[in-house]
Amino acid sequence: MSGSEKTEKQSRKTGQKKKPVGRPRRLDPDVMVATARRIVEEEGVDALSMRRVAKELGSTPMALYHYVQDKDELLMLTLSGTAAAFPRPELPEDPRERLVAVAVHMHDIIGQIPWVLDILALGELTDRNALWMVEEIIDCALACGLSPARSVRAYRTIWSYVYGDLVFRRAAARRAEQPSRREFFPEMITEKDALELPRLTEVKEHWREYAADYETAAELDAIVEGLISRRAS
Repeated sequence: MSGSEKTEKQSRKTGQKKKPVGRPRRLDPDVMVATARRIVEEEGVDALSMRRVAKELGSTPMALYHYVQDKDELLMLTLSGTAAAFPRPELPEDPRERLVAVAVHMHDIIGQIPWVLDILALGELTDRNALWMVEEIIDCALACGLSPARSVRAYRTIWSYVYGDLVFRRAAARRAEQPSRREFFPEMITEKDALELPRLTEVKEHWREYAADYETAAELDAIVEGLISRRAS
């Protein structure tokens, strides 16, 4: 008796049927991306993995690799279309004013989708639909007299401010959700620090008041003014 005949005979005895072997269930790429985006939105980038998405979809990690190369490509897809969901603003003709307006718009839209910050922090990952803002900033910087090299560095400076400010704001929002949590700064500054930290000691009582009176557009305008002033050098 052959091996296959024995297996078939044993199956009849136990009443078990041999499971058919076939291809894994076909995935819907849109559902896959939507699932990944939901995980990132609710739990953060660290919670996302190919295994986690596959489990949510009732599939296997290998099935996902038919659609994406790796986690980074999946993250790129979660970003896709986020910028397009926000209409482009009417921009002024003057290149300096236009530069500031684009930078403020960038800050505003990312502020509304803070989960994007975690993906952008990984570097090089971006939404293609958002590249028009980078194009505008560099074009405006060139129109303001900056060299190509300085224009690219101007974009990096503006992006560093936008990203850093939004990270800071998100941290402040989290602290606000836990009002009973101990405050460390500026409360940690005491009169004993007056000799070593005279300026901080002086403004400590008004620190939060001064920090609250803060307008992103005004700060970006000041940054742009400084960047453009470098053209002479």
